[in-house]
Amino acid sequence: MPLVLRHFSTGVTSYEQIARACGVPVGTVRSRLNLGRAKLAAALAATADAPHSDAAGRARASRIEAHETLAAAEQGHFAALLAERWSPEVALLSGDTQVGDGDLLVRGMNHDLEAGVRQRLVHAVAGRSLAVWEMDLLNSPENPEHCPPAVAWLMTLDDAGRVHRLRLFHPRQTPATDPASHV
Repeated sequence: MPLVLRHFSTGVTSYEQIARACGVPVGTVRSRLNLGRAKLAAALAATADAPHSDAAGRARASRIEAHETLAAAEQGHFAALLAERWSPEVALLSGDTQVGDGDLLVRGMNHDLEAGVRQRLVHAVAGRSLAVWEMDLLNSPENPEHCPPAVAWLMTLDDAGRVHRLRLFHPRQTPATDPASHV
């Protein structure tokens, strides 16, 4: 995840942001990036002549899935979509600690939608085992401080490609927003 965020994300790129998003110290981020780059270089060298999966196709499919997820939520079908497409054991994480499950995700999404908050996809990146959706959060004019201005959905996928772990990270904070108070 640190390698993907650092090099393929648009809003979660600093060592400090990555550390907060992943729930690890900055030194661990540096170490994981160094190790990840070494592994990536070795993997690229070992597979230079082999056919590769379609990375652009994965990102395109992930963007479509993000749009479908947001549309289902706005139509009141977020719980049904999660039940159909996500792992039944989906865990909402803060760092490496589980703080909730699919029910909490549904309640949080419904609460934000009832408050007039909408999400707009800005960027998506995906691989076989993870996906990152970067969203702008659009608050209602009646409650412009309800949510921070942006959120990154950091998702770990199971072997079937279903989300089974999710971290929500707010890379840009408004001065009135307390990062610890918003899931």
